[in-house]
Amino acid sequence: MFTGIITGIGRITHIEDLGNTTAYGKRLHISTPSGYIDDVGLGDSIALNGACMTVTSFEPSANQFTVDISAESLNKTSGLDRLSTLNLEKALRAHDRLGGHIVSGHVDGIGQVSRFEMIGESWLLQIQAPQELAKFLAYKGSITVNGVSLTVNSVVDNAHGCAIDINIIPHTIDNTALGQLNTNSSVNLEIDLIARYVERMLSRDAAAQRA
Repeated sequence: MFTGIITGIGRITHIEDLGNTTAYGKRLHISTPSGYIDDVGLGDSIALNGACMTVTSFEPSANQFTVDISAESLNKTSGLDRLSTLNLEKALRAHDRLGGHIVSGHVDGIGQVSRFEMIGESWLLQIQAPQELAKFLAYKGSITVNGVSLTVNSVVDNAHGCAIDINIIPHTIDNTALGQLNTNSSVNLEIDLIARYVERMLSRDAAAQRA
């Protein structure tokens, strides 16, 4: 489990193919801030742009670790198939503060940035969310964007799903990789865990009433 509070900014520095067809995944080599993986062990979970991955090897002296990502995960996420900067979060420990919201590290869908600009001292991030996620998004609800816990400021339904507006403060821009987004950037989205269960309960109740 995670909280959506980014603890470091890393970079994919090298990608190895694990096979010679698209059915195979890739091995990602990731550089981290100095000392970031000093307390990391083999098999630990680290979220990369919101996607939970397992550490398969690490070199604390070089501030680097690797993860193996399956073809399925590559197809369901964005930004993990190329050399790029990304948000890092280590798995939540039992005694940690829950500073954001409950995050599982499972990407539910890919959104597209339709607007990203500075307004006053903050930034307005507008994302087009896919149709299958629209019912889970609500005003003042939580959303995880590339692993960052954020609050939805508005929701406007449309033919393709919904457009959500998010206000991002300068601290978040300075301490995550969100500042590198542009219009048309693809982003990993994870819906709020509570919304997922509420939708399941309501759909079950509706099905029972129709039976």
